[in-house]
Amino acid sequence: MNALRVTGGRVLRPDGRVTESDVTIDRDAGTIVAVGEETVGESDETEANGEAAETLDASGSLVIPGLVNAHTHVSMTLLRGYADDKPLDPWLREDIWPVEAELTPDDIEAGAELGVLELIRSGTTAFADMYFAMDRVADVVDRAGLRARLGHGVVTVGKDEADAREDVEEGLAVARDLDGAADGRIRTAFMPHSLTTVDEVLLREGVAEAREAGVPIHLHANETIDEVDPIVEERGERPIDYAADADALGPDNFFAHGVHLDGGEIDRLAQTGTAIVHCPASNMKLASGMAPVQRLRDAGVTVALGTDGAASNNDLDLFDEMRDAAMLGKLAADDASAVPAEAVVEMATAAGAAALGLPGGRIEPGAAADLAIVDLDVPHLTPVHDPVSHLAYAARGSDVRHTVCDGTVLMRDRDVLTLDADEIQARAADAAHDLVARAERD
Repeated sequence: MNALRVTGGRVLRPDGRVTESDVTIDRDAGTIVAVGEETVGESDETEANGEAAETLDASGSLVIPGLVNAHTHVSMTLLRGYADDKPLDPWLREDIWPVEAELTPDDIEAGAELGVLELIRSGTTAFADMYFAMDRVADVVDRAGLRARLGHGVVTVGKDEADAREDVEEGLAVARDLDGAADGRIRTAFMPHSLTTVDEVLLREGVAEAREAGVPIHLHANETIDEVDPIVEERGERPIDYAADADALGPDNFFAHGVHLDGGEIDRLAQTGTAIVHCPASNMKLASGMAPVQRLRDAGVTVALGTDGAASNNDLDLFDEMRDAAMLGKLAADDASAVPAEAVVEMATAAGAAALGLPGGRIEPGAAADLAIVDLDVPHLTPVHDPVSHLAYAARGSDVRHTVCDGTVLMRDRDVLTLDADEIQARAADAAHDLVARAERD
């Protein structure tokens, strides 16, 4: 066996226990074969050529499942800090959409490189991305060594019929053509932007084709009151009911935000197995509202975590998102016990993997070898009364020492091995400057 051993650390187990254990990984298979004394197969074998297994030092650290960013627009790192302090609709129409109209595939690739670099450095091993030029994003994911669920963001509002249909066809083509790329680490989805930005007839047609092909559906839903009210006024039904009419609900499907859900919609999500991706930082920054996370979880809805894009967050650090989710969840429920630490850690790991239908999220024999090793030997994490509490309330992405995905070490001792960080940052900075200059000339 071509083994990698993560040694000397404490391990977060699926049941929430933290144990002093080594983790043994089969690098060729990309799976965990042993945690402490639990084994699958011959985990004590050295490599076939007789050499000792490679080791990754986790002394003084907590080994956790790689984090899962279940909703983002990773190339929007180019717009980090570009347009702040506005509500969603004018922010999109006055700032974001005009500059996005100037994006080139090279820009999107540069932004994606910067984004995945940030993900790796903050312990994220899998993400869902809705954007454009997804073939270029897929190439970046392949080089970086991450997992992803990718889709073209379909927007038909403001387009003539031919262009609108072409956009839907591109969404379906991306879902068909990129699925299984990067040695299977890339999966796809059909991603209409939202229930208000895609024409009903085209939404229904696209969802039907995706369903027939077995492709998951991902879209924004119930993000703001201004998104909910028009659907209620025009259709006499709530957005989740409209999504159900369009056959967009189901156990493989996941919706972003879910801020303004009523009890009936929560029940319907639970009954259909449709997951919600909570994006607390973006929801707060855009004043979109407070999602009913505790009510969703109590109803049995799978709730994952996402950062949304860096233009509305303004980072891709899921440790920040865990803290925001816990704090905001308590305010929304008016209950200090709501959305506790262990819940948000689950949302950022196992629930995220489940929502995206990707491997990972658990450290146990047979699971995908997707790990983040968090350094606990720092002032802001001392003392360690409860390491799970620290993950939710005190840890930062910069505390991640090593990142492993599919059995491959992507970052060792803060050095990203699969990407040239300096070159990526310089390229992205130049691309962002040129993009904004073009947009402001028009």
